[in-house]
Amino acid sequence: MSGLKGLLDKYFRLALLVIVSLAIVYLIARNIRTFSNVLLVLLGFGAVVLVHEFGHFVIAKLAGIKVEAFSIFMPPILLGVQKMENGFRFRILPTFFPRENDESGDGLLSFTAGKKGKAGETEYRIGLIPFGGFVKLLGQEDTGPVKASDDPRSFANKPFSSRAAVLTAGVVFNTISAIAVFMIVFLIGINLPPAVVGGVMPDSPAARAGLKGGDEIIEIADKSDGLDFSNIGVAAALSGRDEAVALRVRHEDGSEEDLALVAEEMETPTGKMRLFGVVPPQTLTVAELPKDEANDLHTKTGLLPGDRIVSVNGREVRTHWELEGIIQDALVPEVTSLAQRTDPVTGEVKEIESQIRLTPSIEQGEVACESDLSHVYFMVPRLCITAVSGTRPSIKDRLISLPNKLLIKIGIKEKAADARVPLKSGDIICGVADIDNPTYKELREITEEYEEKELPVTVLRADANAVETELETTVVPRRQRDADRVIIGIFVAPDIEHPVVAKTITAEGGPAKLAIPRGAAITAVDGTDVSNFYDIIREIRKYSGERVTIDWRLNEETAGNVVLNVDTGGEYITVESDFAELIPFKGLKRLYKASGPVDAVAMGCKKTVMFIAQTYVTLRRLIGGLVSPKNLMGPAGIIAFSYHIVAEEPPIYYVYFLGLISAVIAVFNFLPLPPLDGGLVALLLVEKLKGSALSERTQGAIAYVGWTLILALLLYVTFNDIVRTFFS
Repeated sequence: MSGLKGLLDKYFRLALLVIVSLAIVYLIARNIRTFSNVLLVLLGFGAVVLVHEFGHFVIAKLAGIKVEAFSIFMPPILLGVQKMENGFRFRILPTFFPRENDESGDGLLSFTAGKKGKAGETEYRIGLIPFGGFVKLLGQEDTGPVKASDDPRSFANKPFSSRAAVLTAGVVFNTISAIAVFMIVFLIGINLPPAVVGGVMPDSPAARAGLKGGDEIIEIADKSDGLDFSNIGVAAALSGRDEAVALRVRHEDGSEEDLALVAEEMETPTGKMRLFGVVPPQTLTVAELPKDEANDLHTKTGLLPGDRIVSVNGREVRTHWELEGIIQDALVPEVTSLAQRTDPVTGEVKEIESQIRLTPSIEQGEVACESDLSHVYFMVPRLCITAVSGTRPSIKDRLISLPNKLLIKIGIKEKAADARVPLKSGDIICGVADIDNPTYKELREITEEYEEKELPVTVLRADANAVETELETTVVPRRQRDADRVIIGIFVAPDIEHPVVAKTITAEGGPAKLAIPRGAAITAVDGTDVSNFYDIIREIRKYSGERVTIDWRLNEETAGNVVLNVDTGGEYITVESDFAELIPFKGLKRLYKASGPVDAVAMGCKKTVMFIAQTYVTLRRLIGGLVSPKNLMGPAGIIAFSYHIVAEEPPIYYVYFLGLISAVIAVFNFLPLPPLDGGLVALLLVEKLKGSALSERTQGAIAYVGWTLILALLLYVTFNDIVRTFFS
C-alpha cells in the first residue's frame, strides 16, 4: 500500500511539474518581449552577484580550501553535476523528486554518464530561481559559526591570511568587474548628461554664486577629465560641512571663471541632500511618452513627442535655458510656439504653430525675508491655490473617527456631513487666522504656529459661471513626514489673474514703499485701465525709466493713487511665468567615449571610485539620520528599475547600470556586519587580536543577530520598493 502511495505521489508531482511548465511556456509565448526583458534583467543582476561568489570560489581553490558546491542561481536545485569515480553524476530537481531512504540526496531523476576517473570535490549547480548564486566552503556557514573540522582543507583550519583573502575576494572581484564593465562601456561610448548647468534652484549656492543655464563646469577640485553631470552631485555630496569646493566654469560667451561653492542641505523628492542647487540640462525636444499621456499633451499644448521648439512669440530659441528665460519673463496668459515635427514615414519636417498657456511659478521653500517674495515693483499679489495634495490624518484622528465609521458600516448611524469646506485648486486665499490677504511668508509662519490646531482659512472661489464667492473653512496643519516642515497640503502661486495687492514691501536699496493698502485692487496705470497683473506689468513696461501714476481702490469709499519710478532694467519684477502644463523635454546628453584601451581603463577606474565613494557617503548619512531609509532601493526596486532601462533604453545603459550595481554591492558586502563579508573579516580580526576564535555560541549569536537585521532591512526596503513601483 505504501509503495502504491509513493508511486501515486511521484506521478502527481510529475504531472504538476508538466502542468506548471506548460503554463509557463504558454505565458512566455504570449508575452515573449516582456519575458525576454525580465530574463535579461535577472541574468544581468544575477551575473553581478555571481561575480562576487566566483571571487570566493577562485581564491578558495587557490588557498586549498575544499569547495563543496558552486551554484549559478539560487536553490532549489534544477541541475547538479559532479565528477565521480565512475563518471559525471547528474541530479535533476532532487528536491521535487526525492528517493526514499536516500541519504545522498540524489533524488529519482539522477544518473551517471561519462568516463571513469578521479572524483571531484565540487558539485556545480544551476538553481531553479534565476537570480544570483552562491559558493559553499567546507567548515564555513553564512547562517552560523565556523564549523570545527579535522579536515586540513576546512576553512576553519586555514591560516588568517588565507581566510581573509577568501572573504575579501568577492568584494575585490565586484570592484574589478565594475571597472571592466565601465571600461567596455567607455570603449563603445555612451551618451550621458554633460556637466552643463541647465538651471539653478532659487536661493541655492549655485544661484548666489551667479551660475546660469548654459554654464559648463570644466573643472571640479582640480579634476577635469571626463566630467559629466553626476560629478557635480557627487562633489557636493562628498564635501564636508562648510567646505568650499573649487569649480572652474566656462560661460556661454567663452569666458572662464573660478568659483568656490559650499554645498547645503536641500529638500529633494527623495529627502534632504547636500547639493549646489544645479539643475540638469535639457534639450528643446519633447521626450517620448506613453500614448495616453502623449495624446493629453497634444490636446493641451499642440505638441507631440519628438517635436522640437524653435521659436516663442517670434523669438528664436536655440537652447532650453534660453527658452526658460523667455517663458519666465513673458508674464502673459499664453505664448505662441513654433515647433518642428518630423513625419516618421516620409521624414518630412513640418512647422507646427500652437498656443501654450502660462501660469505664475509656484511659490515654494522658505522665504527668509519679504524681498524674496514674488512681486511687481514690490506689490505682492495674493496667493492662489494651484494644487491640493492633502495630508494624512493623524493616528489620533483616525482612532476618533473609527467608531463612527464602524457604526456607518453596519447601518446604525448615518454619515454626518463634514462641516469643513475642502480647499480646491483655483481658490484664492483671502485670509488665514487674523491675517487678511497673507503673503507666502505670512502663510508659512501662521501654518507653523497652528501645528495640529484648526486654522481658519477664507478663500474666494469661482463657480461654473465665474461668479466669485467667499467661503470660510478650517484646516489642520501637520508636520510633514521625514522633514522638519508643517504643511496644510496645498501648492500656491501668485494670483496674477486679479489686480489685488496682498501687501506692498520694501527692500534694501530699492525704491520707497508704495502707499497702497493691503487688499486694494489696482484700477489703472498711467490712465490705462487694468484688470489683472498681466495688464499692470504690460503697462509698467511701456514706461521704462519714466514716472507713472498707479490708481488703486480698496472699497466703495476708499481709493487713491501713487507715483512709481520705473527702472530701466525691469529688475523690480520678480514674478515669473512657467508652462501651465508640464512639458517633458529630453535631457541633454553628450557622447563619452575613450580614446583607447588605456584611457578606457582610467575612465572605468574613476567611475568605479566615484560610485563606491558615493555609496559609502549615502550609508554614512543614513546612519546619521540625514537620509531617510525610504530612499533605499532593495532587490525588488533594482529589478523594477532595471526593467525600465532594458525596456526603454539602448543596451549600453543597462551595462552601465550593472557596473554601478557591482560597485554598490562591493560596498554593501564589506560593511562590518556579520554575515556580510566585512563582518566576517571583522570577526577574523578579533580572532587575530585575541589569539583565538570566539566561541561557537558567540559566533552563532552574532550571525543570527546579523541575519535578523539584514532580513528586517530587506523586508523594509522590499515593502518600499513595492509601494514605490506600483502605487507611487
